[in-house]
Amino acid sequence: MVKIDLDKINRYSVKDRKTKSDTRSFAGVPKPIRSFFKTLPDFLKAAELKNLSLDIIRAHKRGKAIIWMMGAHPLKVGLSPIIINLIRGGYISHLALNGAGVIHDLEIAFWGRTSEEVSETLANGSFGMVKETPAYLAEALTKSGSNSGIGEAVGRYINKRKPEYVTYSVLAQAYKKKTPVSVHVAIGTDTICQHPEFDASLWGQKSHLDFKMLAENIRNIHKGGVVINFGSAVILPEVFLKALTVARNLYGDISYFSAANFDMIQHYRPNENVVKRPTINGGKRYNITGHHEIMMPLLAAAINSLKK
Repeated sequence: MVKIDLDKINRYSVKDRKTKSDTRSFAGVPKPIRSFFKTLPDFLKAAELKNLSLDIIRAHKRGKAIIWMMGAHPLKVGLSPIIINLIRGGYISHLALNGAGVIHDLEIAFWGRTSEEVSETLANGSFGMVKETPAYLAEALTKSGSNSGIGEAVGRYINKRKPEYVTYSVLAQAYKKKTPVSVHVAIGTDTICQHPEFDASLWGQKSHLDFKMLAENIRNIHKGGVVINFGSAVILPEVFLKALTVARNLYGDISYFSAANFDMIQHYRPNENVVKRPTINGGKRYNITGHHEIMMPLLAAAINSLKK
């Protein structure tokens, strides 16, 4: 078999890379605006937003699982402070990310900026070719114990290294709060796969540990829990479907939970695999369309405003 030699790739420092996302432009945590949400009409998406917020509040009070699944875009558009605030408040009991999510979170923690212009760097073969990010992630996973998944390993690593922007790291703050973060990778989809440090067997093993943790935590969405997907069009909806299947296979009926999909456009897999199919035997369904940088702060504000 003829294969490419990744040891020969040309790389450069992340410090020399132009980026589109900087912590100086990140969101703040929205303050309660109860009067605004009280005056929204009880129709269509306004009603759905309020009802979902109340479902999350009730799930928190009852100790039910509140599982958030996210693509990397919410991190790239500066929503980390809001996500961290929700974790600290107990309104996220499990966070599931794709591989890009852990990459951007680590870069935010160490350098306070992330995300490059793909069309520009793809043209000359420099897309994703910074050397520090894959090296740090490889170190985090290599030094972690055999029972640590990717989320736990990277969260611990960032906390131990104490980089300048650690307070913006979702993984680091979740690790301190002991909130599980699972990272679900697909080999070849993320820039770290381009580098010689990438150990596919190690990443696959630890991602599988995260999958099993997610399947276990799904058990507690039965009768009153919440599952939310923010912007993952394929990977996390597919992961959730399989994890739910495993949980139902082992623990029996898991239904009557709330399932929501937020995205800029509605896609087939999130609607089918997160919202529709899992709730056929009972549950609530929400599909809300809008930009993440608007909808997540709005949802967080609704939670903070409607809780008592």
